[in-house]
Amino acid sequence: MVAASSYEEVVSLIKDQLDIVDVVSDYVTLKKSGANYWGKCPFHNDTKPSMSVSPSKGIYKCFSCGAGGDALHFLVKIQNREYKDVIRELADKFGIEMPKKYQIKDKNISLKTEMLKACKKASEFYHRELYSAPDSSVGMTLLKKRDITDDIIKNYKLGWAQNKYDVLYKELHKEFSDEVLEKAGLIIKSNNGGWIDRFRNRVIIPIRNENGECVAFGARAVKDGEPAKYLNSAETLIYNKSKILFGIDTALDSIKEMDSVIIMEGYFDVISAQAHGVKNAVGSCGTALTPEHVKLLSRYTKSRKIYLSFDTDKAGINATKRGSSVIKETLSVLGDVKQFDESHISTASDNKYSCEIRVISPPHGKDPDEFIRTMGGEAYLEYAKNAPLLIDFLLNNTLKNRNEAQTPQEKAELVSQIIDILKDVNNKVIQSEYVKMVSEIMDIDENAILKELSALEKHEMYSHKIPIQKKDVTNSSQFEIKAQKNLLSVFISSGSVLGFEKTKEMLPENIIQDEKLIIVKNTIDKFACTINNVRELTEKLFTEFIEDEDLTNIVTDIVGLSEAFNGLDPEGYEHAIKENVQRLKKCYKDKEAKKIREQYKKVNDDEIEALKIQMQLRDKIKLRTGDK
Repeated sequence: MVAASSYEEVVSLIKDQLDIVDVVSDYVTLKKSGANYWGKCPFHNDTKPSMSVSPSKGIYKCFSCGAGGDALHFLVKIQNREYKDVIRELADKFGIEMPKKYQIKDKNISLKTEMLKACKKASEFYHRELYSAPDSSVGMTLLKKRDITDDIIKNYKLGWAQNKYDVLYKELHKEFSDEVLEKAGLIIKSNNGGWIDRFRNRVIIPIRNENGECVAFGARAVKDGEPAKYLNSAETLIYNKSKILFGIDTALDSIKEMDSVIIMEGYFDVISAQAHGVKNAVGSCGTALTPEHVKLLSRYTKSRKIYLSFDTDKAGINATKRGSSVIKETLSVLGDVKQFDESHISTASDNKYSCEIRVISPPHGKDPDEFIRTMGGEAYLEYAKNAPLLIDFLLNNTLKNRNEAQTPQEKAELVSQIIDILKDVNNKVIQSEYVKMVSEIMDIDENAILKELSALEKHEMYSHKIPIQKKDVTNSSQFEIKAQKNLLSVFISSGSVLGFEKTKEMLPENIIQDEKLIIVKNTIDKFACTINNVRELTEKLFTEFIEDEDLTNIVTDIVGLSEAFNGLDPEGYEHAIKENVQRLKKCYKDKEAKKIREQYKKVNDDEIEALKIQMQLRDKIKLRTGDK
């Protein structure tokens, strides 16, 4: 571990480890063009590469929505997390020891640590209970029926919650406070105000995060007629079900090695799969697939090859449709989903697909767990090799009902469902081939399908258009902002040949008038007193404004503008500064004159007031003439 003497040093050491291109590439497909890289911006619905990534400046900038910053800011924004949480995680990743006063900054950090310890103790206790509790045989019987062996039980630390109210509470209360146990989701209040165990008379399945820490539990009922077959831990400070996938800790290495992941529904689907050699399987924890799940997985499979393996009943089909929609929407900023099962199509195109979604749907209506236990893990993997792409699965599943569509209205409804699938195919050649296939199978005129498809695409294009919002900003005010940013960019130009003090002297006191830019200017003044290194000054500015989106974007802009000053000699620098100053002065005077004229128009009924305004205006005009 590298010990840092201050929080600022921690941030600086972390930034030294972050490469802007590598960081952004984990989330966006980048293509080199000249000195920079370009990709679709992940912060708005970008239809073409609008985001530039500059390795030399260490910044990203979207020229459509305006988002920008350095590598650390990108991670904070893309992960939608607190800045300090990202810093702590990166410090741990890079082996940087936080200063003591920052290691446990607030009560929540300490509470989280205690909650993790309590969940670990609970997991160990439940596991022992499965082998020792007087009523655990019913839980063991359920597991044996599912072919869960002792080795599997021990590997996944499966456990048992007795059919008593406070067995776990009595065990853990010796070491942990009621607050910790309640907030960890292990106990709940009883009707009489006391504490009772949350889980009773159930098989216990520990849920672990990426680091292998137990953060929650799934509990399977053993008695028929229970209100819920599964009970899951409520969300807590350490457990967010939309961000954690069951089995992720044991699947990570295989996901990386195989460059693919299989997403299943149930706990036992995943346990059975991993235990029988399908090591890259994970599952959602009693919830639908979320964008956070997809982002988590995309960090570990570069090709983003994702298999969906849900139950084959109607609910499973719907889960497949919902899950695939989430995947497509989440990864849409990277490129297209693979739409045709021929390798030369994907490699020949510059617009390489961002992910490959396939659907594993075992035959005979078996769910993954049942298929694997019956046929074995190898048979499942062999079946997965021939799993269809999402589009083929959806089409085949829809076309299964074609014989039931007898009337023109029923056929039209079925075609409507098919068109809804085909509209997502961007390649028009591939789309037309699918249309031809569907028309032959359903005995429907090909042109009729194409017309309906074209009409739907036009409708969606029109309805999804984002109206351009007119900003209440004139060309002159835009010029003012640009000129002020130009002046600020001189301070962080890497090729500056003027000292900070010399540059500062050349700027009139009130030349920066925009409220946000004044904040940036004052911050530059503050840091520049102790820093004479442009790189360090830039890092300080990004760190200072990490939680303010507008100020971060301004710093990004001035970093980009500073490049225009590179290579200038002292005379060129001074000329550029003076030119921007003179233009700004002229803008400010023109604005003031316009304001006085408007005032004059408003008060011209009052002769005395009008005369005062007229005199002010005359003085302003004289002043402007004198400056010339």
